[in-house]
This record gives sequence, structure tokens and C-alpha cells, in this order.
Amino acid sequence: MSLTDPVADLLTRIRNAINARQQKLDVPTSKLKVEIARILKEEGYLSNFKATEEGGHKVLRLYLKYGSNNDAAITNLSRVSRPGCRVYVGHTEIPRVLGGLGINILTTPRGVMTGRQARKSGVGGEILCEVW
Repeated sequence: MSLTDPVADLLTRIRNAINARQQKLDVPTSKLKVEIARILKEEGYLSNFKATEEGGHKVLRLYLKYGSNNDAAITNLSRVSRPGCRVYVGHTEIPRVLGGLGINILTTPRGVMTGRQARKSGVGGEILCEVW
């Protein structure tokens, strides 16, 4: 099975796991997915993640984060730039998510970073997704 949009697949799997109140989920790994997981952990949306190997396949295991009253840290994830319609922005046009309450994840020439980091370092790029 070949995926045309592995990032959208990752976001959908996270969304489904949260709806099912799972503690962890496994997704096929890639460098980009590891970077997205790193940012989600840094920003406090995941409790942890690790890249492992199971049955000869490389797997990225994400540990989901829930609050004291079982509320998920992630309320919503949405894909912004899709294979059919890429969304690129300069560092001045990076939108704020929910007035600064959420984050957006961008791929830039300096690697994968949040919208806030990209604004600070003055680089634009492709907006992958928004998380809040």
C-alpha cells in the first residue's frame, strides 16, 4: 500500500487514537514524522515518542498526553498544505493559530519548526499542519 500523503495519515491516526482514548499509537516512521513528533513533544502535545523496530519494520511510537480529567492535550489537528494544494508562506505571513493558543508546523530550509520559531529566525516555508 502506497500513501500519497503520509503526513495526513499520521494526523488522522493521532486524531483516531485520541477519540478512542488510547495511551499510545504506532505509525510507520519517516524523518519528517519524527520531526513532527519532536515538535509535538516540545510543545507539550505528546508525553513522549520513540522510533523502534518491530518485525523488520521501523515504527514510530507516540505516547499521547491527557490531562487530569482525561482531556486530551490535542483538541484538533488539521492538514494545511496538501499534495494537491501546497501552501507556502514568507516569514511575515505565518498565521497565528487560535490567536497564539495553537501551533503550526512548517518545513523550512532550516528544517522542521513551529510557526513561532520560523517567525523568530526569519524564514518562511511550507505549512504542514495546525495543532491546538
